[in-house]
Amino acid sequence: MPLIASTYQAPRGYANGYVQSIYPTLFRKIALPNLVRERIELADGDFLDLDWSRCKDTPAKSLVIVSHGLEGHSRRPYVLGVLRQANKEGMDALSWNFRSCSGEPNRLPRMYHSGATDDLHQVVNHALNSGYQRVHLVGFSMGGNLSLLYAGRDSRLPSQVRSVCGFSVPCDLRGSADQLAYRRNRIFMWRFLRDLRVKVEQKAKRFPELVSADGYSQIRNFRQFDDRYTAPLHGFNDALDYWQQSSCLQYLDKIRIPALLVNARNDPFLSADCYPHTMAEKHPYLHLEVPLSGGHVGFIERNPDHTYWMEKRALAFIKQQNE
Repeated sequence: MPLIASTYQAPRGYANGYVQSIYPTLFRKIALPNLVRERIELADGDFLDLDWSRCKDTPAKSLVIVSHGLEGHSRRPYVLGVLRQANKEGMDALSWNFRSCSGEPNRLPRMYHSGATDDLHQVVNHALNSGYQRVHLVGFSMGGNLSLLYAGRDSRLPSQVRSVCGFSVPCDLRGSADQLAYRRNRIFMWRFLRDLRVKVEQKAKRFPELVSADGYSQIRNFRQFDDRYTAPLHGFNDALDYWQQSSCLQYLDKIRIPALLVNARNDPFLSADCYPHTMAEKHPYLHLEVPLSGGHVGFIERNPDHTYWMEKRALAFIKQQNE
């Protein structure tokens, strides 16, 4: 599809990619009092926790499923923003927590990772039991990679899944891991490793024969973390094998539903390969939008109801597919 000329413009004083990436995490607040938590049991003995936000007036025929980012959860402000916007447009919405991300450790040694499309597939199938005619996927960062990977790689994609949107997507996991290893991004890397340490220590206590937290403080980047934990716990040879198999970039050309990929030019997490211009120009379904600003899961707007550009952009794209 033709590359999309983005309409996003950062507010004055917020154009910097680092400001865009950090400000919402610290200051954005959204409350959705009508969320309903549901736990679904998985065939392997584990569980996933879902949050539903349903329209109040009439039964909705369309559902938006939102996937969060690395070390996020289903009630992050950027997630709740999409749920709220979907309800405004007359659609039900649900966000789901990756394994171990709902505030309660999962039961198995494995956790979550960028290529765990089986979990997303189970969420989609569970939601379809409610009779929705149309399902739309929205993902942020890792959740964007997961959603696009699912749409391009998984032959089981139900026909009711009509579109997929990804924002701030590390399409090339190796390239993004390299970006985050740079000194200029050490604040992000430090925070990810700090949060992941809690999960590693929980696993080490429950499964000491499989996981050890000894020497964790020596880990400085995702290459080291994924070599030691992600790869062996999830059946990959090493970090490189994990990144290669789980990057959505190599499967974008196989997507056969309308897909929107929005990556800001000043996103500090993304490498050059995360902007597949040539592929998008030739692809019949992939729409690539590259705003000059936006940072990583930022796209700040200043307004009274704290609505950000990205949730409005996602729902505008989804509405086009519902017409």
